[in-house]
Amino acid sequence: MVRVWERVRLLDVATECVIATDSEEVADAVRAAGATVEMTDPAHPSGTDRVAEVAARPRYAAFDAIVNVQGDEPFVDPQAIGLALAQVTTHGFSLGTAAARARPEILADPNVVKVVAADDGRALYFSRAPIPYLRDGADASVLASRVLQHVGVYAYSRAALERWVGLPPHPLEQIERLEQLRPLADGISMGVGVIDGPVAGGIDTEDDLRRADETWPRNPTDES
Repeated sequence: MVRVWERVRLLDVATECVIATDSEEVADAVRAAGATVEMTDPAHPSGTDRVAEVAARPRYAAFDAIVNVQGDEPFVDPQAIGLALAQVTTHGFSLGTAAARARPEILADPNVVKVVAADDGRALYFSRAPIPYLRDGADASVLASRVLQHVGVYAYSRAALERWVGLPPHPLEQIERLEQLRPLADGISMGVGVIDGPVAGGIDTEDDLRRADETWPRNPTDES
């Protein structure tokens, strides 16, 4: 969490940067680093529910656009944050996120979340399954340009954020363990900003954590 705060603070894309957590251990580390922390309800089913609790507090009521960089994305690409935010502030979507062009090899890894987007950038579906699925090997060259690895960053208009958390968890969200399927299933538009890969990816497994500890702060997405 502290690593994420350090990166977002340096990227200069937000007026204010806050760590939202239900963990006293995380909160203590954040305060020691000089960051702002807000404690939240430990019963939240997703990170977006946690963000919404903080965004609803009087101190943050004047902010019309909210960006959520998840704690398991310490190496988030600065372009991803900017493009996710632009989906809401510039491109007219209620929600925004980002994805990176990736090699087809990621399709077989359920720890890597994939997204399929329409021609206008609107997210059609997110999955841990191989999407798009290559039905015929003769179309491999077509697939190569359509493989998108989701980057765990979200932007919300305030109205869309409130609507999202007002919905009950959706069966698709529960099946895939992907919170973004809740608003998608309800018809809320989500734009996907696409960057060139590869990206470092999130921290989803023990192996990911070990690699992150070994490379921090030498990760190629870090700024000197």
